[in-house]
Amino acid sequence: MPAKDVSQDEFVSDVIERSYERPVVVDFWAAWCAPCRQLGPILERTADKHAGDVELVKVDVDANPEVAAAYGIQGIPAVKAFRNGQVVDEFVGAYPEQAVQMFFDSILPTEADRLALQGTDAGDAATAEQAFRAALDLQRDQRTAVLGLASILGDRGEYEEARQLLARLPEDNDVRQVRARLELSEAGSGSDEFAHAVSDGDWEPVLQRLLEEVRAGDHEEARRKMVDVFEVLGPEHALTQKYRAELASALY
Repeated sequence: MPAKDVSQDEFVSDVIERSYERPVVVDFWAAWCAPCRQLGPILERTADKHAGDVELVKVDVDANPEVAAAYGIQGIPAVKAFRNGQVVDEFVGAYPEQAVQMFFDSILPTEADRLALQGTDAGDAATAEQAFRAALDLQRDQRTAVLGLASILGDRGEYEEARQLLARLPEDNDVRQVRARLELSEAGSGSDEFAHAVSDGDWEPVLQRLLEEVRAGDHEEARRKMVDVFEVLGPEHALTQKYRAELASALY
């Protein structure tokens, strides 16, 4: 199957975000490049052998110079493999088919990865937990399984085990988001307002009340909870932007 051509506008969704689900191999190429034309069919044949486990896309460096510059492309063909939003392996030049196969073998999902994906796709929490725990028995820091199981544990109030799981991963936005959700769930135990916000995502009444507490002088605790809500919502959310500005005004 021919590789999908990805533009600069599609790169985040089709490569970065998609790589959290399965590895994405990116072929940086150009129409005038003879070695690129030699390598392209080899990449496509190899990707076809692993359909469902890995995806192959192409980026024309002439049509998308900003993407090429962002990833330091100086010579083509250049091939980069992405997992969890990061480049995990790469090579430059027209590799022979056996070497390309070895490259794909190095990035294919492990059994732990497959079990974690089963947990993500499970229809109920019990089945998901079983799959996540099986994945972690094979790889204690399997990222998807850690985040998924920590979320399940947080939902049922087992906060300490959830925190211990998150400690296995390097700090990033997803880890901070899950940890913030844990902190808010624990802080709001017994509070209908917090429980409603955690389950339904209706955070504005919570943020408004916390802001009033900050203005009334209860700075630290209320401020910390507001920051946790911002982590859960993400920096681009309208409520984050609105109440971050309100919080700054109240504090300074």
